[in-house]
Amino acid sequence: MKALVIAHEPDGHAGQIAARLKERGFIVDTHIVTHEYARPNDAEPWPNVDEYDVVLPMGSVRSLTRKHEIDSWVYTELELLKQIHAAGTPILGVCFGGQLLAEALGGSVEVAPVTEIGWFEIESPPGTENPAGPGPWKEWHHDRFTPPPSAEILAVNENAVQLFRSGRTVGTQFHPEVDFAHLEAWVNTCDDEYLASSGVTRADILQGASANEEMNIKQCHAFVDWFLDEIAFPEPATP
Repeated sequence: MKALVIAHEPDGHAGQIAARLKERGFIVDTHIVTHEYARPNDAEPWPNVDEYDVVLPMGSVRSLTRKHEIDSWVYTELELLKQIHAAGTPILGVCFGGQLLAEALGGSVEVAPVTEIGWFEIESPPGTENPAGPGPWKEWHHDRFTPPPSAEILAVNENAVQLFRSGRTVGTQFHPEVDFAHLEAWVNTCDDEYLASSGVTRADILQGASANEEMNIKQCHAFVDWFLDEIAFPEPATP
């Protein structure tokens, strides 16, 4: 089986999600949408998504509240994800990818009242079960989504909806894919002014990455297993 990772920038790959997919026997291809942070509208042509069994739109430094910065490709991607969902192909969207899915399927995205950069616990709303577990999970976002009207909300925290499902489509606000190297690469793209304005330091982020890496790899792999076994390709019920 084949999985397509949509990486909106070169360091926005699927990390430990891709690692687990490969362990489960998937061929994982990565399509990088834009290659230079300074040229966010210079996008690569889209691949043929019909060749893939799973699609994974990942995070981004971009925002759906500023579509004019990425209008050469973002509307195309929103329509593409809507079509993939309608076709029944499983989709797992992470952070910006989850926001794309929310908007493509009838939800919305707004600037969050609270920026989350760090490790946060999440929980299920009353009457539901959080299949991801409490974490803590890595958060790094300035926006948040309102899920589509038909979606089931599976996890929240006090600041945002963190996990939703609509059929074979799942969107997260948190980043299950990260490990130390991944977060170190992100930090290296940030200037001190941005970090200070967000209330964090490089040392904070790297210390958290080191302290939580082993735990997060395990919970990420378990989360991918849940997505594959319960959402994407569940076993038929035994009569």
